[in-house]
Amino acid sequence: MIQIERHTYRVLNQDFTIDRRFQVTKELGQGAYGIVCAARYTESNQAVGVAIKKVTNIFSKKILAKRALRELKLLTHFRGHKNITCLYDMDIVDTNNFNEIYLYEELMECDMHQIIRSQQPLTDSHYQSFIYQILCGLKYIHSANVLHRDLKPGNLLVNADCELKICDFGLARGFSADPAENAGFLTEYVATRWYRAPEIMLSFQSYTKAIDVWSVGCILAELLGGKPFFKGHDYVDQLNQILRYLGTPSSETLSRIGSQRAQEYVRSLPYMPRVPFSKLFPTANPQALDLLSRMLAFDPAERMTVQEALEHPYLSVWHDPADEPECPTTFDFSFEAVDSVEDMREMIMQEVMDFRKIVRQPVEMQKQMLGGQGRANPQQQQAAQEKVGIPEEMDTTEDVPKPSEMGSVVVGQAAADGSLERDLEFGLDGIAH
Repeated sequence: MIQIERHTYRVLNQDFTIDRRFQVTKELGQGAYGIVCAARYTESNQAVGVAIKKVTNIFSKKILAKRALRELKLLTHFRGHKNITCLYDMDIVDTNNFNEIYLYEELMECDMHQIIRSQQPLTDSHYQSFIYQILCGLKYIHSANVLHRDLKPGNLLVNADCELKICDFGLARGFSADPAENAGFLTEYVATRWYRAPEIMLSFQSYTKAIDVWSVGCILAELLGGKPFFKGHDYVDQLNQILRYLGTPSSETLSRIGSQRAQEYVRSLPYMPRVPFSKLFPTANPQALDLLSRMLAFDPAERMTVQEALEHPYLSVWHDPADEPECPTTFDFSFEAVDSVEDMREMIMQEVMDFRKIVRQPVEMQKQMLGGQGRANPQQQQAAQEKVGIPEEMDTTEDVPKPSEMGSVVVGQAAADGSLERDLEFGLDGIAH
């Protein structure tokens, strides 16, 4: 491990030990996985800031160790794309007995959840810019055969100039066109309810890339309406809200619901017609509503792809094939088979060592070296004149439901307790294929 000089701050009643070249400037927040601070790089004449995340208690549970390893590997793999948060450095303070890791990441001004909650007026140009950037990042992710699985406003970092970055890959998983191969990609967490595609709850045949497109549709609806669109207070209510707006699925779609209990429940409901989005969002751009209807198709087979969304007329002011690259290599998920905490500890250590061999350079040099994947063309630059107000003081308490841990649920027996709610909560994550 490369040795560096460090100093320690006291942050939220915890030691926060970082590279001595950085000075903590602000506490950004505290969550289930640790704390985050903004810091300034002191050896530059320019104002270079980073977000330093201390991920704690990594080895207190096997699933936390796996999540940390997954996050490190995916941030490294996607490093450099302009719409995915950039990892600058990693650090383990005590390599002999560590239970935490520090991640030095790109500093952004807030997240989309805070922007929407601020109730500031947003325009069509804002929506187009945000959705286009999400789709560009998602195209890059999907081309590596990765599903993000937890796209939501809180995982979209935003600057005042409307620059957007996707973050948090802890729930991501691999994707294969072969459903049998996907069975090996089950994860121990169930993604956030409000943005979770119906085919996951209803246990369709397998995951597809369409689950992330559904989440982007939910985000667009939230931008248009200023509040979460499908805001179920539990999983049965979540399904009911989706059906209330999208209407009763076709018989062919219903026949593909893998959960017998869920299928019987949906068939028992009275017929519900689809509610036109023009009625729900009467002032919205008709092209935005057309894009929304295609991304929120109930049946994943009928849902548009990321590429089709990028080519939609609503995003024509931004669309530029030369600025929408694919990832040059697919992601290797073979580490998911590792079951030993000690093996994961060694893999995390190796990941840090390998990363540092490449990037032990000042942060501003890393930015110049990366350069970003893609550049805005003149038409895009004109469209990007819109700014967004950064809330000065926000209550950062997350009111969105958290991803839930499967815990001791036996894969393949999530529905054994006879509960429809249980069926819908674990869905494909609780069924062995």
